[in-house]
Amino acid sequence: MSESVTAEVVTPINDSQTKNILPFEFRGQGFEYFKLWVVNALLTVLTFGIYSAWATVRNNRYLHANLYLNNTHFRYLATPMQILKGRIIAIVALIIYMTALQFMPTVGAILGIALFIAIPYFVNQSLAFDRRMTSYNNIQFRFSATYWQAVKALILWPLLGIFTMGILYPKAFKEINAYLVNNSSYGKTQFQFSAKAWDYGKPALVAAAIMLVLGLIGFGIISAVPAFAAFLPVIVLPAYLFLIIFFIVTVNNIFYRNLHIDEHNFNANFTMPGLFKVILINVLLTIVTLGLYLPAAKIRMIKYLAQNVSLEVNGSLENFRAAPAQEVGALGEEMGQAFDFGV
Repeated sequence: MSESVTAEVVTPINDSQTKNILPFEFRGQGFEYFKLWVVNALLTVLTFGIYSAWATVRNNRYLHANLYLNNTHFRYLATPMQILKGRIIAIVALIIYMTALQFMPTVGAILGIALFIAIPYFVNQSLAFDRRMTSYNNIQFRFSATYWQAVKALILWPLLGIFTMGILYPKAFKEINAYLVNNSSYGKTQFQFSAKAWDYGKPALVAAAIMLVLGLIGFGIISAVPAFAAFLPVIVLPAYLFLIIFFIVTVNNIFYRNLHIDEHNFNANFTMPGLFKVILINVLLTIVTLGLYLPAAKIRMIKYLAQNVSLEVNGSLENFRAAPAQEVGALGEEMGQAFDFGV
């Protein structure tokens, strides 16, 4: 691609040699994105889905171009034809699989097993393409993981979490995030993830304790006054929403506070009231507008996420170097979307 950079490019980002906090900023606007969304939707319908590849690229370019760090925006480098070719192959593969499953069950079962075995490979390829097509300061991101690393993070650890009735879920969360981070790099510089399983275990215990207490209270109320069973959803639904927001805030704070690159550290300050406010506004306006607010809701959420993440610079950011150019196809990403096994 013309956007590729050579292995020896050095890009200065900040001249400061001292500790400095650089906040992320998203400058996109809801109405701007709404107009883009409407045009993409109409053209996709009129072209029977063919334009969806161009729509994907336009969406990603808008979102990347409006995300800033140190007053410099990110870039999305993929072309529509890359997306379209991968999408066509993925759709053909899906059609073959569904047809075989319907008319030749044995062949369909064999293909299903082969697809399951291939999932870690396609996830690796999808992540590699996504990173490769993102750049900052003319340096592209990279992802390089082995098949076995993907198997352990995406299959074995989640299965162990299930088989241990949730006891190993914190360890599984930690391993999945370590897989995503430790195999990612900015140019030649690798990211690091320092979280421990116990970092996820503590909030999991808090959530379990809340659920247990609420369950006991609900059981006690129903046992004493059975007629109150009809009002149980009034208690359960807010509690469920509380736990969802608690989980999102806690997991994201853990992730970014344990994310590092070189000597520089990321930080996050997500709060439950802040996230609840964004969700409440988005839900209410989406309902009132019969779904038309969805594009603006996405922008509002991205703004909230960006403004609560920052990069703590320790020393200089001048030493990042671009990795050698490499070609990664979009097939993995499109296979993940077609068969619904993306990360």
